[in-house]
Formats: sequence, C-alpha cells, structure tokens
Amino acid sequence: MEFIKTEIKDQIGTIIFNNDSKRNSFNSKMLHESLSALKLFSQEKIRAVVIKSNTATKVWSAGFYINELPDAGKDPLPFNHPFEELMREIEDFNAPVIAMVNGSVWGGACDLAFSCDILIGSNESSFAITPAKIGVPYNTTGIQHFLNIMEMNIAKEMLFTAKPISAERAYNLGILNHLIEKDKLEEFTYEMAKTIASNSPLSVSVIKKQLNLLGKARPMNAEVFEQVHQLRKIAYNSYDFKEGKKAFIEKRLPNFKGI
Repeated sequence: MEFIKTEIKDQIGTIIFNNDSKRNSFNSKMLHESLSALKLFSQEKIRAVVIKSNTATKVWSAGFYINELPDAGKDPLPFNHPFEELMREIEDFNAPVIAMVNGSVWGGACDLAFSCDILIGSNESSFAITPAKIGVPYNTTGIQHFLNIMEMNIAKEMLFTAKPISAERAYNLGILNHLIEKDKLEEFTYEMAKTIASNSPLSVSVIKKQLNLLGKARPMNAEVFEQVHQLRKIAYNSYDFKEGKKAFIEKRLPNFKGI
C-alpha cells in the first residue's frame, strides 16, 4: 500500500491515511487501496473498523484530490467513481466503521467521515464542506449523508459558507458522537471498537443494515430526482466550476461570475 496503512488486531481492522504530503487528499490510488482494505477486512470477518490519520498530522483529510477533478462539462463524481464506491462500501460493510478524527476534515472528506457509523474526535478536529469555494456541484448522495447527520439549517450554513466548524460545535450539533482529549483519543476509540467486537456480530450487522435502510427512507418522486440531477448539470457545466478548479491549482482567489 502506497497511500494507506492497514492493521488487524483483536478482530478490529484499521485503515490509516498515509498521504501526509498531500494532506491525505484522496487520489484514485488511495481510494482503490482503501476499497481493497475493506474487502480484505470483510473476508477476515472483522467486527469493527477504525479509519484514522497518522498521529502527528494536522489534517485528517483535505478531501478529493482536486487535480483529478474532470474539466467542466463532466460529472465530477458519477455513481461508479471510486470515491462513491468507497462510501457505499463503508455504509454496506457488515460491521460498524468508526471515524477517529484528529485534525481538520475538508470537502469530500466530510462526506466520507459522515458515511461512517460513529465519529469520535479530538479538540483539534474541525469540519468544512467546501464545494462552493471551487464551484463544484454536490451530488444527491452526499447531501443525503449530511441530512442524516445534521439538521437542514446546519447543512445549509456549512454548504453556503464553506467555513469550518469547531470540534466543540460539531459535538454539540451531534455530528461527533464523542469529543475526547487528543492524548486519550486512540485509547477511547479502540475501547469502543473492542466493545462492539465483543457483541454478536450477526446482531450488530443486521441492526446496522436496518438503521441504514430506515435512514434512507425519505421518499423522492421521479420529478424531484430529475430536478436535482438537472441542477447538478448546471453547476458542473459552468464557468465557475472551471474557474474554481483553475484558481485552486494556481493558489489564488477565484473570480466567480455566477455563470
């Protein structure tokens, strides 16, 4: 593995983001490595999974690697994209997946973290949903993840402002299950993972599937679905999407025009 590390101990599997030089941004290879790790954990009948970053890093993940975003006119995250596949694999994994968050979480990394079953963070954690900073549209699945973990008005604030919220606020909003001191974060997280692993794996797996199905049970008629899809097309065909990506790569402020 080039961009992640993995461990298996006490029926607990761990994925460690190991792309610190790029702030753990998700390139295609890192995504495929993470998918492979989860498939291996499934074969090994792992009873709990922890996803974390290296201890010393200040960024849990900066989100999707922007250099791999397509040019304007193409859907940046189609259904078969490895990033989408990874989030579905986390949701569908037979055992609970815990995000152990120490450091900042940006953009698509919020989506991935919110796909996990439990989030545990330190006071150095923060969360920012940033598509508006680069003019990128957000897909319906990602917005559903946000609405499953926070109220509509909070999701709107985070998406509209693209500003980070602190660990304390995330905890008060129910985004974080637990807010733990940094030096006790790992011990606390693995104690929870061990508790989960000691319970009936079949019962836990079935309950996870039940909860996920009920969490997705919001009705959406065909007309609404088509409207949502059309809105995404407007965004990823726009000048702003092209300008946002170019400005990010050139490390300058974008000149958005709303077209």
